[in-house]
Amino acid sequence: MPKADRTLPARLRRVRWRGVSLTSRILAVNVIALALLAGSFFYLDSYRKQLLAERFKLARAEAEIAADALEEAAPARRRDLLVRIGTERTLRLTYYDARGRLLDDSFQLGPPSFAFIDPAREPWYQKAARALDRGVDFIVGAPSIERYREPPQPGAGNWPEIALARETRETEVYLRYAPDRTPVITAATPVGTNGDMLLSMRNALDITQAVRDARQTLVIIIGLALLASIQLSLFLARTIVQPLRQLVRAAVRVRLGRDREVVVPRLPDRGDEIGLLARAISDMTNALRQKIDAVESFAADVAHELKNPLASLSSAVESMGKVEDADLRRQLLAIATHDVQRIDRLITEIADASRIDAELSRATFVELDLAELAAQVVAARGARPDQHGDCPIRFHSDTIMAIVHGDALRLERVLDNLLDNAASFSPPGAAVEVDVTADGERVRLTVSDHGPGVPLSERDKVFERFHSVRPAGEAFGAHSGLGLAIARTIAEAHDGTLGIADRADGAQGACLVLELPAAGEEEA
Repeated sequence: MPKADRTLPARLRRVRWRGVSLTSRILAVNVIALALLAGSFFYLDSYRKQLLAERFKLARAEAEIAADALEEAAPARRRDLLVRIGTERTLRLTYYDARGRLLDDSFQLGPPSFAFIDPAREPWYQKAARALDRGVDFIVGAPSIERYREPPQPGAGNWPEIALARETRETEVYLRYAPDRTPVITAATPVGTNGDMLLSMRNALDITQAVRDARQTLVIIIGLALLASIQLSLFLARTIVQPLRQLVRAAVRVRLGRDREVVVPRLPDRGDEIGLLARAISDMTNALRQKIDAVESFAADVAHELKNPLASLSSAVESMGKVEDADLRRQLLAIATHDVQRIDRLITEIADASRIDAELSRATFVELDLAELAAQVVAARGARPDQHGDCPIRFHSDTIMAIVHGDALRLERVLDNLLDNAASFSPPGAAVEVDVTADGERVRLTVSDHGPGVPLSERDKVFERFHSVRPAGEAFGAHSGLGLAIARTIAEAHDGTLGIADRADGAQGACLVLELPAAGEEEA
C-alpha cells in the first residue's frame, strides 16, 4: 500500500477530532476514564465463576456424603434420611433405581426446603437487577445457561447428569438458571453398586445476591463518579471554554471592524495561561489599533503635504501657457522646478519613513561603540561642504567605550538627521557640539546648536511627522518635517529615547539627547 494511503485514515481521524469542541473533548476524556473503571464488571464475572466453582465442590461433596449415608441406611429409614438431609441442607433430594424410576422425592415426603421465585410477582428493582445481569453477561460474553424446567413426568431420563454419572461412576454437577435467573445446581452420584442414583438440587440464591450486591454497588459508584465527572468537566469547560469564546467573539468583532471601541477582555482575575493569553491579545489589539491609527494619520498627512506642492505646480503649469512675458515665464518655471524638487524630496522621505518600521523589525543588532560611530559620522561630514553654510562640528567624548546594541546604518541616520537639524538652525559660523557620555547603564549622545532653541510647548510636537518649524530666511519646503520623526522611531526601536533639553552651559540653543541602553546592562 502506498505511503499516502496508509496515512490517509490517520489524517481523517485528526481532521474529525479537530472539529470536536473543547467541551466535548473534556467530557470524552473523563467518560473514557470511567469506562475503564467499568471494566471491573469483568472482575465481577470472574468473582461469580469462583463462587459457582466453590458451590460445585460443595454440591459434589454433599451428594456423595448423602449417597454414602443412604447406602448404609436400611430401606425403612431411607425416606426419613432424605427428608432430614434435604431440610437441614436446603436441598431437594430425589432417589432413582437402576431402571431410572423415581423411588423417593424429599419434596413429596416432607415440606419443600426451598421454592423457586416467580418473577412476575417480584418488585421492579428485581426486574431491573435481572436486566443488568443479562446486560453484563452480554458484555463479558458469558455462555448461555440452560433454563430449569420441572419435568412433566418423573424419571431419571429428564436429567442428563444422571446418565453421565451412571456411565462414569462419578459425581456429575450441572448448572441451570431458575425462572428468576438464580443458579440451580444439581449433582448426580451413584448410590452403592446396584445402579441406584441420587440427585441433589440447590437453588443458590446467595450467589446471585452476592454478585448483584457487588454489581449494584459498582453501578452506584460509577454513576456517582460519572455525575461528578460530568459536573467537574462542565465546570472545567466553563473556566476554559467560556473565556476563550469571549476572546474569539471580541477578536472577530475587531477583525470585522464593526465596532471601533470593542474591548478585548483582559481577565485580570485570572493568573493562569488563559489570563496571560487574554492580556496578550488585548495588548496586541491595542498595538494593532495604534498601528492602524498611525497609518491612517500618516496617509492623511501625506495627502495633505503633497496637496500643497501639487496645487502650486498645477497653478504654475496652467499659468505658464497663458503668460507671454519671458521673465514671468522664467519665474513660473522656477516655481514649477522648485515644486517638483519638493515633491521628489517628500516622496523620498515618505517612502523612507513608511518602510523604516519593517526594516528595523528585520534588522540584526550587534554590539557597536556609539562614540566611535559618532566620530566617524562627524569626520565624514567635515570632509564635505555643509549645505546649511559654514557650521563646524565639534566632537567630544569623555568615555573610552560606549557600547550599545544596534544597527550601525540606522544609528548613523539618526545622527545625520540630528546634525542636519542643528546645522539648519545654527547661525553661520556657529559650531555644533556632539558629545557622548556613558554611566554604565545608559549611553547618551547630545547634539547642541546655537540657534533660537525650542520652546517647551513645542518640544514634543517637533517629533511628529510633517511638523516643521522653518529657520528664519530658509525657503519654504526645504524640510519635509520627517527627519526628527524618523530619528525618534529608530531610537525607540533600539529601546532608547530621543528628546530635547536645554543646553548644559545655559547658552541659547537646542540640545537633542539620544539615550540608549548600554550593552552590558542589557545583557545582565
